[in-house]
Amino acid sequence: MKRQIIDTIEKYEKIILHRHVRPDPDAYGSQIGLKELIQLNYPSKKVFATGTHDETLNFLAHPDEVSDEDFQDALIIVTDTANTERIDDDRYKLGSYIVKIDHHPNDDAYGDLLWVNTEASSVSEMICELFEEAKNYKQWKMDASIARLLFAGIVGDTGRFMFQSTTKQTMDFAGELLTYGFDSTNLFNGMYEVERNLLQLKGYVYANFEMDETGVGHIKLTKEILQKYQVDQSEASLLVSALADVKGMKCWVFFIEDSSEIRVRLRSKGPVINGIAKKYGGGGHPLASGAAVKTWEEAALVIEDLKKL
Repeated sequence: MKRQIIDTIEKYEKIILHRHVRPDPDAYGSQIGLKELIQLNYPSKKVFATGTHDETLNFLAHPDEVSDEDFQDALIIVTDTANTERIDDDRYKLGSYIVKIDHHPNDDAYGDLLWVNTEASSVSEMICELFEEAKNYKQWKMDASIARLLFAGIVGDTGRFMFQSTTKQTMDFAGELLTYGFDSTNLFNGMYEVERNLLQLKGYVYANFEMDETGVGHIKLTKEILQKYQVDQSEASLLVSALADVKGMKCWVFFIEDSSEIRVRLRSKGPVINGIAKKYGGGGHPLASGAAVKTWEEAALVIEDLKKL
């Protein structure tokens, strides 16, 4: 499969990479890391990374401006995106051929060529695996900029190597990426330093979360709360792991309200929660998933489903 992807990349002179909406470090790491990897090894090709930029990822990278004309006869590669509804920039349909590279459950098997590995910690780790194959198969090279992007993606999706998805292979790839000599301290600062108002909201979360006797926790971040702390929904989502250190917490949910819906961010230390996410129109990993509901009454049903679980 990896060689098929490499051969397909070689066939096309225009390549456009997509990832999911509301990107995280693995979305940028895998998408833009692969973009730069292709560009480095095939400098004559036109390679773009598309999608709406998230200001919280300014420290990492920025996507490109891509015209409709660029999509004509282009190869489309979509990374870290389980289903078509979550692909950022629906112009992917204008391309000539679609490759899907992902580590989420393959519920939506879109694309002409699919490489899905649910055992991988991140798609950035999968791009490292692709590079290892291409290095031997086609003598690909990597540089510090690419290594930095892929390292950020791995770190982000493993919770700094604390999640169960972290394997020996994950650590081996991370160690290999560090040999390229990028400034890892500066990268960690970009990933984990936060503005004072977001830290104050984190204090609000610690002071106001609820947890029942079954080990189910939740916190409701209403529009009024977000406005009080001058934090937007994307920034608030960065706090979803804040309750991981609570003793006795088995699984928890963040409800983050915006103008049209209430985002549901589910996390777990053991119980498989992506089935609940799917019930409410979302999805994700067994221990980290997301969905959305329309009302606080519906949000209460999510909590009840977690308790039953």
